[in-house]
Amino acid sequence: MRLRKLSGWFLVLAVVVSGAAAMADNFGTGLNVFTIDFVPISGATNPTSGIPAGDGFSFTGVTNDHRMGKFEITNDQWDKFKANLAPVPVTGNPLTAYDTAPSYAGLNVPTNNVSWYEAAQFVNWLNTSTGHQAGYNFIGTQGTSDYTLTTWSPAEAAGGTNLYRHKDAFYYLPTENEWMKAAYWNGTALQDYATKAGESLTQGNGTSGSGWNYYTTTTHYATNPPGPWNVGCGSEELNGTHDMMGNVGEWMESSFGGTYDASSSRGLRGGYWGNSYGALLSWTRDNVIPLHEAIGLGFRVASVPEPGSMILLVSRAIVALILWRRCK
Repeated sequence: MRLRKLSGWFLVLAVVVSGAAAMADNFGTGLNVFTIDFVPISGATNPTSGIPAGDGFSFTGVTNDHRMGKFEITNDQWDKFKANLAPVPVTGNPLTAYDTAPSYAGLNVPTNNVSWYEAAQFVNWLNTSTGHQAGYNFIGTQGTSDYTLTTWSPAEAAGGTNLYRHKDAFYYLPTENEWMKAAYWNGTALQDYATKAGESLTQGNGTSGSGWNYYTTTTHYATNPPGPWNVGCGSEELNGTHDMMGNVGEWMESSFGGTYDASSSRGLRGGYWGNSYGALLSWTRDNVIPLHEAIGLGFRVASVPEPGSMILLVSRAIVALILWRRCK
């Protein structure tokens, strides 16, 4: 009880001190309201030239400020999205509407068995339900076999070149450069791992609030039974995120080969709970076709910045306290 009162007092203090600075964005209605926490990522510093970061990809950074989801999207958030969208189903493959349920069904574990197309529909709903432009250009009738993805015109595309994302979208799946900057860029260099200064990669256990969820040859899986843990139950990373290494692999908005074909393979980053440390390195990338669903594959959401959205340290401390209690 004492801890509950203390955390509540600090939460009030955080709201008073931070003023308009939002810790989270709200979505949905009624019993299906949920929030997404974001951390600010500055566009101020970038490498002077591209840094090789796996399989022909060159990390160039991004000059625009953006916000990155602090956590991977959870089953609870995904289920509430589907409830808000109902009776229209989410279409993972134009022939099979959300045909695979999550293999790991806890409310606070990252949603899994979700295709790129499904993740894009989640993002589109975040936009349209809050009065913003849809990010991805689906045509046809949602939930039917004629519902398919196409690209935007250069006049509609973000930056005039990203034909996947509309220029006026507020929420979106991160490109590899946006995701990499949030995970590994320390302001002057691209780190091997997304660890804070003075910290090293260590395996966690899902309850201590430290370490990461990946496989080692000595201790094997981080949890027993193996699988994803509740988001935020490991170490906070370099730029304020959690689980950008391990837990579940994450869909990138970007195509793996750099083209803008709607069906081309998309990049994957971060590794998942069954990967060893090599998959967590900044120069390791993977790819799969966008209709693919897998037990170790999820996503997180990025956003354009809002005025006054820089999160104060006191707010971070409150979030850390809440997460510590949830992981116990």
